[in-house]
Amino acid sequence: MIYPGCHVSIGKGYYEAARSADKQGARAFQYFPKNPRSLAVKSFDAADGQRCARYCREHGMLSIAHSSYPANLAASDPDQARRVATSLRNDLEIAEACGSLGVVVHFGIYKGDDPLQGYRNIITALDRTLEGWSGEARLLIENQSGEHARMGMTVEELSQVRRLARYPERIGYCLDTCHLYASGEWDGQNEVSWLQRAQESGVLAELAAVHLNDSLYPSGSYKDRHAKPGEGHIGRDALRRLVTSEGLRTLPLVLETPKDADGTHRKQLDLVRSWLQ
Repeated sequence: MIYPGCHVSIGKGYYEAARSADKQGARAFQYFPKNPRSLAVKSFDAADGQRCARYCREHGMLSIAHSSYPANLAASDPDQARRVATSLRNDLEIAEACGSLGVVVHFGIYKGDDPLQGYRNIITALDRTLEGWSGEARLLIENQSGEHARMGMTVEELSQVRRLARYPERIGYCLDTCHLYASGEWDGQNEVSWLQRAQESGVLAELAAVHLNDSLYPSGSYKDRHAKPGEGHIGRDALRRLVTSEGLRTLPLVLETPKDADGTHRKQLDLVRSWLQ
């Protein structure tokens, strides 16, 4: 099975979000389970989530949720850290109701004097969020571009954080191709060596989804600016080689790119689907 997908709105609910993705020809989709700019806990309609899950099962679709932007795993302030964990647990509950694979959360941004403390904060946040969690949905740590902090760019970092967490079996990964390129970890040519590192570190085995984005800026720029596939510095050929590699091609390949003139991702999805055939 192949799962080209895109990000969709939940403005009309989770079930309608799934239907919206399906109408565009997507086999996978991503959604914000609640307000993406707030850590406030959401009281959600579990029945709507269950309708979403049922629709996806019946139509062979996969979904992932994305945490709110303020969900910084590396936060040092105790109150902020508590709110992040509570918010992420709420996201997991919604994702579970919707039958989603998990909740994508950025690696974390720490700007203090001791970088190691930032990593400790991330591990503590993961442990706090997942304590007592028994659902199937996992936290999916996303690699970063390095724009706000030079953290979370390497597979070795991602692997080590999962290894040191108390509940590693409840943690997976989401790979963002734009972030991978912007960070300099991938230059559009060295995907074979990067994939080998991802396999050796154990990251590839736990990879649950891919954010399929081209990059408006060159490799090593540390700038997180998405472009449509083939319309950025990565280019069609390099993106195609990466996402059709063993270990990636059967994952949800979710576009986080601008919509086309018709207000959908249909044309971009057709392009991605052509790579996978």
